[in-house]
Amino acid sequence: MSVSAELADAAGGASKVAAVHEPKAAISRYRWVVLAVAFAAFLVTFLDRLAWANANLLAGKSLGIPIAALGVFVTAFYVGYVTASALAGFVTDRVGPRLMLFFALAPLAASTFLFGLTTSFAMGLALQGLMGLCAGADYAACVKVVASWFPRAERGRAFGLFSMAPSIGVAGANAIFPWLLNLIDWPTLYWGLGGLTSLVAAICLWLLTDSPTERDDGVRSSPVYSATRRRGLAALCKDRNLVLIALAGFGANWGTWGFAFWATALMVRGYQLSPTDAGVVALIFGIAAAVSKPLYGLLSDVLGGKRRNLVIYDLIAFAAMLMLFGLMQTKAGFLLAAPFLGLTAVVYSPLLAAMITEKVDLRFTATATGVINAFWQLGSVIVPTIVGVVFAATGSFSIAFAILAAGPLIGAFCMFAVRE
Repeated sequence: MSVSAELADAAGGASKVAAVHEPKAAISRYRWVVLAVAFAAFLVTFLDRLAWANANLLAGKSLGIPIAALGVFVTAFYVGYVTASALAGFVTDRVGPRLMLFFALAPLAASTFLFGLTTSFAMGLALQGLMGLCAGADYAACVKVVASWFPRAERGRAFGLFSMAPSIGVAGANAIFPWLLNLIDWPTLYWGLGGLTSLVAAICLWLLTDSPTERDDGVRSSPVYSATRRRGLAALCKDRNLVLIALAGFGANWGTWGFAFWATALMVRGYQLSPTDAGVVALIFGIAAAVSKPLYGLLSDVLGGKRRNLVIYDLIAFAAMLMLFGLMQTKAGFLLAAPFLGLTAVVYSPLLAAMITEKVDLRFTATATGVINAFWQLGSVIVPTIVGVVFAATGSFSIAFAILAAGPLIGAFCMFAVRE
């Protein structure tokens, strides 16, 4: 039985539970305010997490932490992030995205600020884990509030714009943080980020409304709604399309974040490019990736919301470009391939996010998004280790990229079986 059927059966009719309708196409301009706030919330979590990549050497030196142990902080963050991603969706569907975003960002602001006061390895490790827990709680809430305010016909472009936040966060952090750290010390950077995050948390509480059609009038606490919710959660795990989308996103993230983690190091070590030249290649890749998301999302809207085939085409092209990139041996070759790889490496993400919201009742959007996103993030966590082991064993740049290409290729095969 499909998710929709399970939910309809559990509800026992529209008269017992307030129905959650798709937002109308002619909604007020306020929906763009909602999108901007969600974008800001998602962006600030990336800035908080990426600060460590730029401040780790300075912080490690001042705290007396050996270089080999600095990566453990990243692991602690992602353990918290994946855990929160899996659980936060349930809470979001219960309390609403507005409160969830505030309850995620306010503690994130506090833990980020406190990280600037870190005096020991144990304290830093605990705070990074707490930061991950808070940062991982916002994605499902952002997706739910965007889906609630944008009709299906506009979700491709909406999620395309929203999902630019990671790309802009990576580019901004790598461009601004090194410059700032020449002017201020690393604790001051974290104190500033804590202040910025608290400001965004306050904006979420002040400006956001959960949806144009859903009001907290006691329905969420009703016995019938609770029964519907329990049946709905069980149905999510049985929905074939959602399982396939989860597998496809895992493979796609495998390729994207594997490239993000390893591309620069592999170009430097494999073909002796200078770090500056490798950084230019990564910058071109990032610019192409950021620009492509809203355009591809808009294209899916123009095509009437037919997103499955667009995801398939993209993942096949992404796998091919990873293989081609792995065959490059010169700076000119990498520079030529980088923009085409960037165009294919991330455009699947807004389409998959939109597809999830279109396959479940809006009341359970955050739950589905949170669980699936947690599974996607496992690909991000596992792939750096796998690629590192393969490259260490073979010393082959092309084999390492073939391992990366396997992820989106498998994802494309999963998408073939999705029914749209």
